[in-house]
Amino acid sequence: MKTVLTLLFSLLLALPALAQTSTLRGVVLDERGQPVPFASVALPALQRGTAADADGRFSLPDLPAGSQPVQGSAVGFAAATIIVKMPRTDLLTVRLRAAASTLGEVVVTGVGRSTEIRRSPVPIAALTGREIRLNASGNAIDAAVRGIPGLAAVTTGPNVSKPFIRGLGYNRVLTLFNGLRQEGQQWGDEHGLEVDGYGLDRVEVVKGPASLLYGSDAVAGVVNLLPALPSGPDGELHGEVLTEYQSVNGLVGKSGALEYQNRGIETSLRASHRWARDYRNPVDGRVYNTGFRELNLTGLLGLRRNWGTVRLWLTAYDNRQEIPDGSRDSLSRAFTRQVFEGEQDDFATRPVVSRRELNSYRITDLHQHIAHYRAFATSELKAGPGELRLLLGLQQNHRQEFNHPTDPAQPGLDLRLTTLNYEVRYLLPSQHGYELTVGTNGMAQDNRHLNATDFPIPPYRLFDVGGFGVVKKAFGALELTGGLRYDTRVVDWNDFYVGTDPATGFGRAASATTPGAERQFTAFHKVYRGVSASVGGSYAAGPRLVLRANLARGYRAPNIPEIGSNGLDPGAHIIYLGNPAFRPEFNWQQDVGVLWKSGAVEASAEAFYNRVENFIYQARLFEANGQPRRDALGNATYQFQQAGASLYGGELALNVQPAALPGLSWRTGAALVVGLNRNAALRQREGRAGRYLPLIPAPTAQTELRFTLPDQPGRRFAASYLRLTLAGTARQNRFYAVDGAETATPGYLLTGLGAGTSLRTATGRPLAQLVLQADNLFDVAYQAHLNRLKYFEYYRASPTGRTGIYNPGRNLSVKVVVPF
Repeated sequence: MKTVLTLLFSLLLALPALAQTSTLRGVVLDERGQPVPFASVALPALQRGTAADADGRFSLPDLPAGSQPVQGSAVGFAAATIIVKMPRTDLLTVRLRAAASTLGEVVVTGVGRSTEIRRSPVPIAALTGREIRLNASGNAIDAAVRGIPGLAAVTTGPNVSKPFIRGLGYNRVLTLFNGLRQEGQQWGDEHGLEVDGYGLDRVEVVKGPASLLYGSDAVAGVVNLLPALPSGPDGELHGEVLTEYQSVNGLVGKSGALEYQNRGIETSLRASHRWARDYRNPVDGRVYNTGFRELNLTGLLGLRRNWGTVRLWLTAYDNRQEIPDGSRDSLSRAFTRQVFEGEQDDFATRPVVSRRELNSYRITDLHQHIAHYRAFATSELKAGPGELRLLLGLQQNHRQEFNHPTDPAQPGLDLRLTTLNYEVRYLLPSQHGYELTVGTNGMAQDNRHLNATDFPIPPYRLFDVGGFGVVKKAFGALELTGGLRYDTRVVDWNDFYVGTDPATGFGRAASATTPGAERQFTAFHKVYRGVSASVGGSYAAGPRLVLRANLARGYRAPNIPEIGSNGLDPGAHIIYLGNPAFRPEFNWQQDVGVLWKSGAVEASAEAFYNRVENFIYQARLFEANGQPRRDALGNATYQFQQAGASLYGGELALNVQPAALPGLSWRTGAALVVGLNRNAALRQREGRAGRYLPLIPAPTAQTELRFTLPDQPGRRFAASYLRLTLAGTARQNRFYAVDGAETATPGYLLTGLGAGTSLRTATGRPLAQLVLQADNLFDVAYQAHLNRLKYFEYYRASPTGRTGIYNPGRNLSVKVVVPF
């Protein structure tokens, strides 16, 4: 890793200085002409930003010549974007209006260059770090789901959430951390994201095929988690201390951050720790083995010069996450725990978990241990008349799942994945109104079994490369964007043998000559190729109305479990069987949208139709007598299938800021997706049971009413607010019911209340921010359709009439942030 980074920086720092720089100075004011204290001012395209002072004044040094979008934002105000041509000598005035606006924000994900959300032909949504902090969420994905219609999550407890976009997830949604592909065994149901949610400044979501820019695994879209950059004045050390508590699982969270920048040097450091016990709900009480203990470290070292910017990111993630299995006493429904293995393990005689164990913060013997490390560099460099953007990163994920109660120190799953990521992107200067971006990106992977006893996937090697070009052209009010990409992915592994350890009786890796060894995985080599394309545009039909449409083709090579799995995933309690003959998935998605933005109203309506060829999904296997196929320990068997699929639906969003009631805002959004299985033979044999796709989220709608008190000069409390949220989910009757794989899910309505304020000194300096939140206020008993724990049930019937595990109940939380 050290050699790679040394070579990277030698290359970047050796590039010539070709551009002049200047300083942008300005002031942020509200509609009345009053300063907006401590507003944020950012240049998204350059990943630069700063915070205004108590008088709303700001300064951004070392900016290159040329036109750049400058965005101002603050709590309770709509983001405002101004195109500024540098160098500029006069004072820039950024005016903010109190509103819940999002359509005017600039995004950097899913498009070749920074683009306003409403002018992007591809549906994109964004959520700021300020909005994330107003919620009490288990992780970064749950926080984003609350604020972005069309984004959902498959969950396994409060700290494991996998993003789904418009009904598609797993390796069809590409998750990025500041543009770096997140690679950490994301194929598994119980594998979450290794990201510090406390350090996020922004989440951007592309809803639709983004294979054009990112290659395989982005056929459903992209979730880009953007960390905060240093934003304080030059020469001053700043930071914050954050702490929170959540009652539903006793979560205690702590985070501290430092940042400093001066004369073009940027540094920041954040350390976060979260610790939680088993969560509770009104049906199950405390749910055994859902606690976790998580530690995050994130560091940044950056350099800004007249030739561009280079940043080095270093992160470390360590999480001990308990593994629930849902075993219970058949009559009392109290949770039980496993103490034996194999034939000695009788579900009917497992001991009941004591109240003391349920309330304990101690991580039990049956848990996951995930360690994830990243070292990557990004740069934006002046290269001739254009701009060169580079990314080079190395990350390693080490996942262990401890599932042997008789030998707690022996992991069942022990995988180490090492990934090298690279990207080169060149933004050519505009020629006759044409903006062209070309580039290449990809990765190389090596995944190995270490001290394991279970081998659900083969140890493999992967190399991926793709090249693309994107062009954008404005014809008056009409903006058109199109592009083309070609990808190649090579996957291979050797023969892999498994034997039995005579001392322990557990499985172990073996050689072909080991007595009694069996070949678990047969040698494999295959090259996958795919073409991705996109064409679309937006039309500004006046200053308020924008119409947009896009047609995109996505590509995804089958992931390793889909083509190679042949064994037990101990954390999921599932035996997976793959198919090496699978072909790549391809999809065509059409999107149309209408967006309206006036002084008091912002509204959007999006619709899509997505047709997928060679769609891969899991199907449970059954015996000839109709009973699910299980092993001696009760683990179910699933085999991957491939067929065609169609998905359609859309989202609605409405943000209202009545001019007659300043400080009052109303936000509402709704999402619908229907997934149809186009496997003709299955639908003919199974009828309605085989009509729909698995893991399709139910229709949802959420509304929020917020009142922000107006700030007054000299007042010690600022940005004080009250809010009421209602989140409704309809009954899900469109589910994959073949062999009882899924069942209908009743609808439910969740209510939330929140309040917050910021305390400041007499001179206007911030002292602390306080956030109070109550989620599921009425302690509603519900099961989300994408909650995997819903199907953690060992009995056909329950004395209470309720089976599976329910979602978290009422959660009261408090969060305090102290900046300095």
